[in-house]
Amino acid sequence: MKRVLVLGACGNIGPFLTPGLAEHFRLTLADVVPHPDGTAVDHVDVRDRAAVSDACAGHDAVLNLCVVRDDLTDSFAVNARGVDNISRALLEHGIRRVVHTGPQLVQSWYDHDFGVDDVPLVPGARLYTLSKFLGMEISRAYAREHRLDTIWFLFGGLGPKPEPSEEPTDHPPMFVVWEDLVAACRLALELEEVPEHYQAFHLTSYEGHGKYRVDSARRILGFEIGERLEQRIRRPPIP
Repeated sequence: MKRVLVLGACGNIGPFLTPGLAEHFRLTLADVVPHPDGTAVDHVDVRDRAAVSDACAGHDAVLNLCVVRDDLTDSFAVNARGVDNISRALLEHGIRRVVHTGPQLVQSWYDHDFGVDDVPLVPGARLYTLSKFLGMEISRAYAREHRLDTIWFLFGGLGPKPEPSEEPTDHPPMFVVWEDLVAACRLALELEEVPEHYQAFHLTSYEGHGKYRVDSARRILGFEIGERLEQRIRRPPIP
């Protein structure tokens, strides 16, 4: 089993994602805060280059879930410089695979279009999206210069599958259910080779609106949405 270091394992994503991955990989959980269910984790701050390097030793891949959204200093220190620290550690320890997560960078800019998949990214001027985009560009440079197989998953929301409902409701673009993100991360960690050593995929669990697609993730990763969730919130036909 691959040994995977999970950075940011105790935030809004890690506690829901890692149980599904633990069936397939030997995970080392790391963060700067305690795990919500009391699981033991290593204390690793991605702002500390030496700490990141020490944590990466002995692993085959890294899954980076770290994020700071609203603090001017720490957003860049974690989202951008933290990616640089991770990339340097990968080189130091001969690790060839890293998976990052980040915010969607297409919605609102392409909402008037349909069938949007692999298009130019638009980070805008928000602190969160801009700092994450800089992290993406940093990792792209390392990937191309040093052939580090790097994958980014970008989305606009995460959560459980919706409960069946006959009430009028919506299925937002760029929203991903936990099961689909677990499947995507597993595929990314197991993929034999990343084309051009760098790929960024927008993910969504809802394609019924026809606007945003996951065709590139299907083609490169073999990813498929687990369940057509639109069926859970579809109103019955009018008699």
